[in-house]
Amino acid sequence: MWDGAMETPEDEEGRTFMEVISEKYSPENFPYRRGPGMGVVVVPTTISQGSPMKDRLNLPSVLVLNGCGIIRAGDQAEIAAFCAHVMELDLSHNKLQDWHEISKIVSNIPNLEFLNLSSNPLAGVALEPRYTEAFSRVRRLVLNNTQVSWETVLQLTREMPDLEELFLCLNEYTCVTASNEACPSLRLLHITDNSLQDWAEVRKFGSMFPSLDTLVMANNNLASIQDGKEILKRLFPNLRSINLHNSGLTRWEDIEKLNFFPKLEEVRLQGIPLLQTYTNTERRSLMIAQLPSVSSLNGSAVTDSEREDAERFFIRYHLDYPEEELPYRYHCLVTKYGKLEPLAEIDLRPRCHAQVEVHCEDKVEQVNIRLDQTVAELKKQLTTVVQLSTNNMRLYYIDKDVCSAFGPEEMKYSTRALHSYSIRDGDEILVVPKTK
Repeated sequence: MWDGAMETPEDEEGRTFMEVISEKYSPENFPYRRGPGMGVVVVPTTISQGSPMKDRLNLPSVLVLNGCGIIRAGDQAEIAAFCAHVMELDLSHNKLQDWHEISKIVSNIPNLEFLNLSSNPLAGVALEPRYTEAFSRVRRLVLNNTQVSWETVLQLTREMPDLEELFLCLNEYTCVTASNEACPSLRLLHITDNSLQDWAEVRKFGSMFPSLDTLVMANNNLASIQDGKEILKRLFPNLRSINLHNSGLTRWEDIEKLNFFPKLEEVRLQGIPLLQTYTNTERRSLMIAQLPSVSSLNGSAVTDSEREDAERFFIRYHLDYPEEELPYRYHCLVTKYGKLEPLAEIDLRPRCHAQVEVHCEDKVEQVNIRLDQTVAELKKQLTTVVQLSTNNMRLYYIDKDVCSAFGPEEMKYSTRALHSYSIRDGDEILVVPKTK
């Protein structure tokens, strides 16, 4: 199946939409339908003179025409004849720089719901009002890396009553202009990799998109969240998910304000300056404790047991803070769990060495032994202490704190590690020469 972008000769100024689909979806290049409902064969009743069309085309309902050098629409009657069933259209990485040409394509695809115009050169290109109606049926619009003006974005949203998802990444926005007409249908706004630093700009999204469910604005250097509870509750009544990855947040007060979004349950907040000095465990625990209504943090579900552990950790983490520096959330959690004592620090790492008494006949010596070695290796260490060869000694372990009814434990397995005997400082190793 043809899957990549069509190669365009370097000296070719651009091609039409119809030229590209007639080549890509001709019977030679796209000979079969791809399963039920995924393609149709349309035979037009009239073909204009000089048309590039063959006898028929096998067009799927999802057209991917990225990077094909498209600059114009081509014959509109042919677009209407062949694309009536098309629902999704990817025109990214082409050369479209005229909204009139784009509207010719879109207006002749009556069932179009998804349109991707990413990486077409639309900077500074005006959209005449008479062409906006062509986009009225589109539900998902992608304008990433087009440098399309914010004024044009507002023109489009005003004429798209069913728009649900809008993608505006990599467009170098530093500010936005509020619209007098809201777009109540929009559920998702993806506006990552821009230059929005002031919350005053983000605030405008609330009034423009009152039904906003998901706001993705990673890689904007947002400095803080400046509004209080009542304003955030009024502006973002339906916000369920927010992504602030790699923003510039530096204060825990900004994290606390996320609780003011009444329906927020999913938060993504990695790469912010506030969290740089904490360990991974501390970051997640402190965030979970600060956000009691959030059920998903950085893409991972928050379980009830994890939340309880995080909230208890939060109390203990702030035990030594001065009263005036304790966060509001600390007092809420103390009301819930009470004041907790610090956890006892228990070192569960295996000991590496032990100071033992080595007894051999009438001789007693203090010896520092490694516990990660084997019985055979210990015998080698003791050869210089007891003046016996490894083949001529038997070892016994004596636990100083345990009076075993069976006496000393013989260390007869040469490959057994010493730490398996639980040897501690002050214990004894008895060396007995073998009798000949």
